[in-house]
Amino acid sequence: MDLHTLTLAEAAKLIEARKLSPLEYTDALLQRIAVLDPQLNAFITVTAELARKQAKQAGQEIAKGKYRGPLHGIPVGLKDIYNTRGILTSGGSRVCIDNIPDEDAATTRKLYEAGAVLLGKLQTHEFAHGGPSFDLPWPPSRNPWNLEHFTGGSSSGSGAAVAAGLLPGALGSDTGGSIRGPASFCGIVGLMPTYGLVSRAGVIPNSFTFDHCGPMTRTVEDCALMLQAIAGYDARDAGSIEHPLPDYRAALKAGIKGLKIGVLRHYWEEDLPAHEDLRRAMNDAIEVFKKLGAKVEDCRARPMMDSLDVKVIIAESEIFSIHYQDLVERPGDFGRDFLGRILPACLFQAPDYVAAAREHRRIIAEARMLYEKYDVLLTAGFGPAPRLDTHKTLNFWQRSNVFTPSNVTAGPALELCNGFSQNGLPLGMQLIGRPFDEPTVLRAGHAYEQATTWRSQRPQLTPGAAQPPVHPKGNEPDASGVDNITRDTALIMARRAGLKLNDEQAAILLEAAPYALAMAQRIRRKRNRMEEPALVFRFPD
Repeated sequence: MDLHTLTLAEAAKLIEARKLSPLEYTDALLQRIAVLDPQLNAFITVTAELARKQAKQAGQEIAKGKYRGPLHGIPVGLKDIYNTRGILTSGGSRVCIDNIPDEDAATTRKLYEAGAVLLGKLQTHEFAHGGPSFDLPWPPSRNPWNLEHFTGGSSSGSGAAVAAGLLPGALGSDTGGSIRGPASFCGIVGLMPTYGLVSRAGVIPNSFTFDHCGPMTRTVEDCALMLQAIAGYDARDAGSIEHPLPDYRAALKAGIKGLKIGVLRHYWEEDLPAHEDLRRAMNDAIEVFKKLGAKVEDCRARPMMDSLDVKVIIAESEIFSIHYQDLVERPGDFGRDFLGRILPACLFQAPDYVAAAREHRRIIAEARMLYEKYDVLLTAGFGPAPRLDTHKTLNFWQRSNVFTPSNVTAGPALELCNGFSQNGLPLGMQLIGRPFDEPTVLRAGHAYEQATTWRSQRPQLTPGAAQPPVHPKGNEPDASGVDNITRDTALIMARRAGLKLNDEQAAILLEAAPYALAMAQRIRRKRNRMEEPALVFRFPD
């Protein structure tokens, strides 16, 4: 049996029936990691000794009739922002290269309690932000479908590892598409759960307002199983929300006949025109949903750029604050791509942050009207993946992406494969639901998955093959076109923020400064003085 081809659900069934031992399964995957990860760079730390210990214990418990559930004895991985007691949690950054936590993250603990086996910590873009940087302690992950191409980010190692069959499931995080982007580019399933459903306690933060933790797997059913294990209220997470937990796996069985699906076609046809192969795949997917009995019609939401303004002003201000001390004291220890996103946050002012929070509330209110009319919303994902050496940091400031709006509206969003490009790279689509209506989103995704054959296709990797060289070029900061007023304004504000930048770091700031200032200008709309921001309050426990 090729154990790496098993889905999580299939492996769980064999383990429960004692036809597969957790230790045998773990050893097979550890061997595959040793053979293939040098091509993929999916792992930062492989925890082989711990994994074998946990797998052996799981096997003993199951033999005694103490089966804990579908994750018992299942090997998993964690994006390297999830705290693991006694194990490096690097955030993918030189800044945390020696960070050994004293405690596990809440989700780490929940996986252990469910009987899961930790194979290791997975590659992430720096602090779950930035893009594929070649100036960090660990090289960027490679896409298993073509090793010269991008995995998506920031949960890059999670996407690569699941797609390559190094493990059946992993946890990622999603602040602006960081679960769904890698899921799309790597041809797997990724779920961003409703904000507050899964605890973020013990996870290195990116944005307090927009961070979500969630599963990445081969199938929708596997996502449901992992979500069941990690969901639930946690008083240690200020954003956690008490809500009843349904049986997510059981919800998959109902089918989607009569389901009302609103298609956000303008996202991929107008706001950010997609690759022709993805446009074709989206049209084909719509026909699949119609044949399954869903009621499908086009609908519209705000232009994606509106959500980008809100998300970036809030999130970049928050992550700038989180890393402020290190930015002041050791800016050279951060990578170029991370700095290209975070440094321009020094240009945002308090009125900009509050205006963005007010606009955030408006967007949430408008989304409610769509949720009242449709059971789920359908739109495109990413694909095909670009080459690693074509990445440009400035793209972050110049255009939105199809995932940002659902971070702003905070409900569940599921990404799954809906085909392949002509050059064999995965394509993806996204199903978005009402807050806490994960069962319907998962049900719609499962129905589509069962009606198509995309999940059966797997990347072909050659053991022992050399990793093809990639030579990044054209991402050097270029501030030559920045006018003198913008230049002077940005440098003065950086100095007032306490930043001491060398010439290259100043160029990184200046390159993006016009876009950040334009974003702040767009958010400064006339508002009623009584308009409230999107905030919630409760006493901390």
